Amino acid sequence: MKIPKRLQPLVDDGMIDEVLVQLMSGKEAQVYVVRCGEEVRCAKVFKEAKQRSFKQAVQYQEGRKERNSRRSRAMAKKTRYGQKEQEQAWLNAEVDALYRLAAADVRVPEPHGFVDGVLLMEMISDAEGNVAPRLDEVTLTHEQALRYHAKVIQDVVRMLCAGLIHGDLSEFNVLVDAEGPVIIDLPQAVDAAGNNSAEAMLERDVDNMRAYFGRFAPELLTTHYGKEMWALYESGKLHPDSKLTGHFELDSHIANVDELLEVIDDAIEEEADRQARMRGDEDED
Repeated sequence: MKIPKRLQPLVDDGMIDEVLVQLMSGKEAQVYVVRCGEEVRCAKVFKEAKQRSFKQAVQYQEGRKERNSRRSRAMAKKTRYGQKEQEQAWLNAEVDALYRLAAADVRVPEPHGFVDGVLLMEMISDAEGNVAPRLDEVTLTHEQALRYHAKVIQDVVRMLCAGLIHGDLSEFNVLVDAEGPVIIDLPQAVDAAGNNSAEAMLERDVDNMRAYFGRFAPELLTTHYGKEMWALYESGKLHPDSKLTGHFELDSHIANVDELLEVIDDAIEEEADRQARMRGDEDED
């Protein structure tokens, strides 16, 4: 096939020997099957920011650390340089997450390099050696659903212990190879400790998996793995090999509305007093 423009530099540099076929085109990137020496790999070509439908939501980026102070200031001020660096940081997030999660024994594609917006990585294959299907493309037996769900939950736990939450986990970004589920697509990976939405995103990820696997194993629909693992994480008791039950005692406490309104009224009164004092100080000046 004709070599895509974004892949030509990698072909010229010898990183890619042949572009075999386009695998998919998604909201974030186009993916190609390529040959690198004797190995067949995937090349994920990220789209330009203006072409992507998945926006770089602040909600996902909150808590990500930027070590370079000049770059951090530019990104905060949204200068042209800052926007360029923000874009690069967004793209680097998936590469960093893949290396980090592979080291944590989470089943993700093995990365092989990132050059000019192109991520080279392991091609996930099925039992016959073909490109592995997405989870939403397969029909599972009851036993497979339970086994695959357990594997995904184990990987989500290990991700959380490594400080990350997928943030967009569903049956559309999990592949199924000969050994089971493989989690993909991580540019929006969330910092578990620094993001105020981390708990909600974790529960959404886990609930998405519960809903999908629950089609084949209905008993999963009554589980609460997300709440259970977050409670253990917050208390410092979650470990990569923690054995979860799926059961969680939901808070049935009914809020005392009158007491809550009193707290709100006190806060309003306190703020009014503070504003009055500030006006008094200004008058004296």
